[in-house]
Amino acid sequence: MDHVKFTQMKDGDHADYAFLDRLEHQYTEGTADRLLEAMVSLDKSLSGYQVTRLGHSLQSATRAWFDGADDDWIVGALLHDIGDIFAPHNHDEYAATVLKPFVREQVTWCVQTHGDFQLIYFGKYVGANPNKRDAYKDNPYFDDCVEFCERWDQTSFDPNYPNKNLAFFAEMVRKVFARDAYHPSVIRPGYRMPLTNSGNATDRAN
Repeated sequence: MDHVKFTQMKDGDHADYAFLDRLEHQYTEGTADRLLEAMVSLDKSLSGYQVTRLGHSLQSATRAWFDGADDDWIVGALLHDIGDIFAPHNHDEYAATVLKPFVREQVTWCVQTHGDFQLIYFGKYVGANPNKRDAYKDNPYFDDCVEFCERWDQTSFDPNYPNKNLAFFAEMVRKVFARDAYHPSVIRPGYRMPLTNSGNATDRAN
């Protein structure tokens, strides 16, 4: 069987959909590698900074790694701006949608809202509300997103910072996207993991 028999979905039968389900599972297994390929395109997005968007993303993830962060935080930091490629007006929501089935709710929320939180640094210069993040002050992940932006996002535009390369993070991305999508043990609603781990940080500094 090379393709389904139907031209309208309502006409498909069990054999058609069993065939498509197998193909979909095979395709899904390649998600991590497609994302890693897409990351390269960030080198061509948003000029004007002293680093490319890819450089910024790698620097954010490298800082997270050296801070002793776990895989969820590191992959979240790496992919937090991937939406710049196709969704520059809501890049944070785009990135969060990509991550949502495979990382903690905490990380998804911080990635989804980081655009509003980043305004604290530059909103007054572009006619935007620098305190837009205050709308989320009652959210349990508010302080996490403040720290995410302060430690890893707003700091990561330094052309002299020694980034790890994309290959360094590739297995972390593959590991995260190989998880069972939306499994409770993955999403962990309401659970907060610190962004930093001093023991891991010490090990990684050596």
